[in-house]
Amino acid sequence: MSDTTAPKAVEGTLGFIDERLGSTTFFRRNVKKVFPDHWSFMLGEIALYSFIILLLTGTFLTLWFKPSMVEVVYDGSYKNLQGVTMSEAYASTLHISFDVRGGLLMRQIHHWAAILFMASILAHMLRVFFTGAYRKPRELNWLIGLGMFTLGILEGLFGYSLPDDLLSGTGLRITQGVAESVPVVGTYVYMFLFGGEFPGQDIVPRLYMLHILLIPGLLLGLITAHMMIMWHQKHTAMPVKNQTEKQVYGYPFYPVFMAKTGAYFLFTFGVCALFGAFLQINPVWLYGPYDPGAISSGSQPDWYMGFLEGSLRIMPAWEINAWGHTLSLSVLIPALGPLGIIMTGAALWPFIEAWVTGDKRQHHVNDRPRNAPVRTATGMAAVTFYGLLWLAGANDILAERFHISLFATTWFFRVMFFLGPVLAFIITKRVCLGLQRKDAGIVGHGVESGVILMSPDGKYSERHEPAREEEMAVLLSKENARPGAPDRDAQGIPAAKGPIGHLRSRLNRAWTFDDIPVEEHGEHEAIESGKDAEQVKR
Repeated sequence: MSDTTAPKAVEGTLGFIDERLGSTTFFRRNVKKVFPDHWSFMLGEIALYSFIILLLTGTFLTLWFKPSMVEVVYDGSYKNLQGVTMSEAYASTLHISFDVRGGLLMRQIHHWAAILFMASILAHMLRVFFTGAYRKPRELNWLIGLGMFTLGILEGLFGYSLPDDLLSGTGLRITQGVAESVPVVGTYVYMFLFGGEFPGQDIVPRLYMLHILLIPGLLLGLITAHMMIMWHQKHTAMPVKNQTEKQVYGYPFYPVFMAKTGAYFLFTFGVCALFGAFLQINPVWLYGPYDPGAISSGSQPDWYMGFLEGSLRIMPAWEINAWGHTLSLSVLIPALGPLGIIMTGAALWPFIEAWVTGDKRQHHVNDRPRNAPVRTATGMAAVTFYGLLWLAGANDILAERFHISLFATTWFFRVMFFLGPVLAFIITKRVCLGLQRKDAGIVGHGVESGVILMSPDGKYSERHEPAREEEMAVLLSKENARPGAPDRDAQGIPAAKGPIGHLRSRLNRAWTFDDIPVEEHGEHEAIESGKDAEQVKR
């Protein structure tokens, strides 16, 4: 805990506000709020700062972008497309890129910030999952994070589609096919979204309003709720010396954390600016305006849409024709299945884990991933599932670059779609258990000292020394599993009986049966026996 008082300048400012608004009690109390210090906690801040950059650059772009599909003849600075008929949306994108001072830089910073926003959200959520930071009382914040990631995918898709170039038009064509494949209401959804037959004249204006107004508003609301809940519940912490469930060990909000987070915003903006200045992304002038009868080879969406692209590519051509209707499973399943499996599974996981383990306690100190092998293995299985589909989205490029048959790559990903997550689960769990054994050995017998001992009977052994106090605090943070589903939960409520209770018991056993206890065993035998041994240095 920190007892640092606010500097005089801050106290004076708070006093000025308090005399007029009477609201500085909150500021006086929270200016000394302690934040744990760990690099992984900055992943969420990268997402926040990327969102701020998106708002700033997006505001700039809205001043010149025209969300209209009315056809015009281009007469701008880019000579290769002069005299070509195109939509106003595409023409205004070219105008921003070539005629507005700083327009191309802003477009590219905006796009890179969107990429970074999604990447940092995903990395942040993986950190939260693997360390168990979603456990009680933070389940709601976990669900908010999933909602932000889903909205981010939609926001990226809609923004990516606005320029009305050949590449984005191809993505819209896939979106139209997905909407139309939904049973019963698919045709109505498609016609409502596009305002008629594809491509129509309404899709870009409608996506524009969703992109700049509705979804950013929802994201802003969720981010605000996320921050308020996090501030109220206090930040989780990594297991370190002096860290407990009831005490936060770290640095005060002012001045340490405020200085660090301010610098981190500047770093994030600087990286986006450097990427925007030196790394070209989405050169729409090379693709040309959208033509429903054309498609460019090697078309790839942004990385966060890659897993949906991959699922479409490896899905067999399955259809059901009955009573004069066609159900396109080859589009419906890959469009809704992978996203549904990942998001639904992630949303339910905190409650499934609490139910299986019977753990209803509040947790403010994170787990090390190795200390929760089932959770870590499940997470790696999901990452493998996502990664394989992401790679499958580039099966044509992989086949062309590595001179492999396209059918061979497709069938490889079809097989690995089922086999890969299983292998990832098994391998990850064995690695976690191996690391637990290593930790148990360090706690029980100490660490290697590099000193060889010779006993009176001529035997040689290596002397072990106790681990450092800081390392021991981390190793002993592991909670040893309690096998067997509890008869009563933490509130004393009897556990369910019958098939549900039997299922819970089996799952609990699978969760805990091969856990490796990490416990102190008093003095180390090697050190004790070393008192009478002759030391021979290596």
